[in-house]
Amino acid sequence: LASASNDNTVKIWEASSGECLQTLKGHSDRVESVAFSYNSAQLASASDDNTAKIWDASSGECLQTLEGHSRAVLSAAFSYDSAWLASASDDNTVKIWDTSSGECLQTLEGHSDRVESVAFSYDSVRLASASSDNTVKIWDVSNGECLQTL
Repeated sequence: LASASNDNTVKIWEASSGECLQTLKGHSDRVESVAFSYNSAQLASASDDNTAKIWDASSGECLQTLEGHSRAVLSAAFSYDSAWLASASDDNTVKIWDTSSGECLQTLEGHSDRVESVAFSYDSVRLASASSDNTVKIWDVSNGECLQTL
């Protein structure tokens, strides 16, 4: 179990005992959300410092700091194979990152208000983004095309 915090940290907990196993420090502003990779080897954090970070869930080492959003990063989600991380931001965009290199592969633009959350399809071919503009957009991950607006 992991938690985001207003004190700029991420905590990893033992759910059965409630013991805090690790406190991850590295963000310079509030951490909005956290997400484990599907194999639980990595943890992503999204922060008001305009970055997302990828952590080794066992050691607590920061593996990548993903910089590129111009406003707060509100949430993040791993692709099923953990090759990509999508980040949703208060700058109205979604970015897709290569988790190994930290390179931004795509910037998805089309929302007219902050993007609150993102989720990959099981096969990682599509990405859904939910925004305060009252829409959900479905994107083709390979080319960044918006396939549908709900």
